[in-house]
Amino acid sequence: MNQQIRSSRDTAQGMRPRLDPEGLFDLRYAAFLETVSHLRVRLHRYCARMTGSALDGEDVMQEALFEAYRKIELLDDTLALRPWLFRIAHNRCIDFIRGRRARQRAEAGYAGDDIVLPVEPAGQGAGRAIERLVVHLPPKERACVLLKDVFDHSLEEIAELVGSTTGGVKSALNRGRAKLAALPVQPVAAPAHDPDLARLLGRYVELFNARDWDGVRALTSADARLRVSDCYNGLLSDSPYFVEYERAELPWRMGQGAIGAEIVLVVDRLYGDVWRPAHLVRTHAAGGVIDRIADYYACPWILEMVFEDG
Repeated sequence: MNQQIRSSRDTAQGMRPRLDPEGLFDLRYAAFLETVSHLRVRLHRYCARMTGSALDGEDVMQEALFEAYRKIELLDDTLALRPWLFRIAHNRCIDFIRGRRARQRAEAGYAGDDIVLPVEPAGQGAGRAIERLVVHLPPKERACVLLKDVFDHSLEEIAELVGSTTGGVKSALNRGRAKLAALPVQPVAAPAHDPDLARLLGRYVELFNARDWDGVRALTSADARLRVSDCYNGLLSDSPYFVEYERAELPWRMGQGAIGAEIVLVVDRLYGDVWRPAHLVRTHAAGGVIDRIADYYACPWILEMVFEDG
């Protein structure tokens, strides 16, 4: 979008290389940025499945990456970056789950001692099926099943990541697999959406597509917050957000969509003669106005996951 955004993407999602006291580039940060560039999609997938949402997963992953970036000086061995990043992301996911008290919790109750095999044999689509089901598991079981049956980590690696023993991982893995195998097959009901929010966002989309920025601003609160992935986090009024859409090189249009029970905004781009979904925008409203906007324009992996899940 703007130069600020483009420059932040050029430095691996807004994390700029640091200099040592003598002005020399610190190789730890080079290794960090390189690792993040290759690992980010996998980290997002893990966080998304742990939190139960592709958008929440992106938010949690970004927090984890910035935490890791701030603490990189504490890591002596750059070869340990990958498990270290997963561990920080895992801890952030646990914090997120604990903080969302209204979350549906899975029933406990498996006490068997026999080894429980994975829910499905390895093969096309098996991992994705497990990924979609693990949201029904408690956090530790969810993490163990994901890390073993989807990401193929060893028991020892999982134990270090979740702060447990190999025996504890085996037990959690068995319980999780057993619960997944026992889940009933249920039809997916159409989610119920807030009609007032749908009307508000419908008007927002109408004005946005008309480039009526004064009208759009009138639908937002005076202290509305904006976060553009990796690029900006602050007051909407202090940002060039609408100006950058006005200046966008590729034609675009906005519409409404849904991820589960959540209404989201979908930005399409015109490629040749074809309109294609490009990225998602998340909003929050209170008192009849929008008070938070999160624009995920630089995160194509979110749409990929949404399309996978249907």
